[in-house]
Amino acid sequence: MGKPDTRRLDREIHKTMRKLDAVRDREMWPLDSRERRAVLAGLAGGSYRVLRGEAPTRAERKLETAWNAAETRLVAEIAALTTERQRVVNEHAKAKAAKKSSGWW
Repeated sequence: MGKPDTRRLDREIHKTMRKLDAVRDREMWPLDSRERRAVLAGLAGGSYRVLRGEAPTRAERKLETAWNAAETRLVAEIAALTTERQRVVNEHAKAKAAKKSSGWW
């Protein structure tokens, strides 16, 4: 028995880590449509308030909430993918141990 095939999961974990880094750098490309809409609404509302000479406090809070939600979603995805990868490795180890213990000797 060879090594467990975790390439697909490793690739997905790596891709999600790149998305998380991009969200932390405040890039828009990894956001889903709901998060993108929330960020754009916060930007529009804040810029409107600044244009009128008012403080954009609520819009800034809305923006920060949207970015934090995106970051939380990606962290949860990474945790789920890592858990799935560990499950695959554990199943492979269990199968390998069962095969070894059922040997002729």
